[in-house]
Amino acid sequence: MVRSQKCWRRSCGVMLALGLAAMIVPFATLAQPFPEIEYVYPDQSVWTTRTDARGEPENPLLRFAASLFSKAEIPWHGHAYPAARMFEYLQNGTAQFSILVNAPSLQACCLVGRKPVATAEVRVYRKAGKARISTKDDLVGKSVIAIMGYSYAGVLNFINDPKNKISVSSAQTHDSAFMMLDRERADYLLEYSGPAVEVLAAHPVAGIEYDVLARSDVHLILARSYPNAEAVMAKLEAIAATLHVDGIPK
Repeated sequence: MVRSQKCWRRSCGVMLALGLAAMIVPFATLAQPFPEIEYVYPDQSVWTTRTDARGEPENPLLRFAASLFSKAEIPWHGHAYPAARMFEYLQNGTAQFSILVNAPSLQACCLVGRKPVATAEVRVYRKAGKARISTKDDLVGKSVIAIMGYSYAGVLNFINDPKNKISVSSAQTHDSAFMMLDRERADYLLEYSGPAVEVLAAHPVAGIEYDVLARSDVHLILARSYPNAEAVMAKLEAIAATLHVDGIPK
């Protein structure tokens, strides 16, 4: 009887130790040194018109990333790329992290954060007297200015579709786009809220109005190939929920 009780206690002790080990292993794994992360972002900003000393977009999400990785104790660096190359590097594992829309092309290669960390707003600007735009269908048959390099949350494909009979004028910069609208080169201008506010603060346009056409949520994006990716993503999301950086609508 005594021997039986000893065996039972020994078995319980082994089971308890194994259970504790199972709980500890994931956290012990995360405690190991993290490989350095490359954060890739587009070389055209939807947040601002400002550029840094190197002429690259002064991306406010870089400040967000700096706080995020500092608290997570993960080494990192950022690099701007043209959009197509940025997506390619995420897909082939050259880069490990970004903060982007939840694009279908990233589902196989990357984990996507459950909650958005910021929202980009697409507006349609117009001079007073022009009809309001509630949906992209309201642009059918109209004339529209679009800035080169932006997708406008998928609206670019719509306005470029010949069946919609939309006359599209391309602008190279945010400033030139508003100049074109002011000179009535077209009836409407597609623009992101951040750059628009900056341009109009510096160069007001009389009688200008806007309607919100779309909002694009951006999420944490982490390569599935990054070590312990799911646990790392959970850690990053928990930290992100506590952060706020000026210049990023949430």
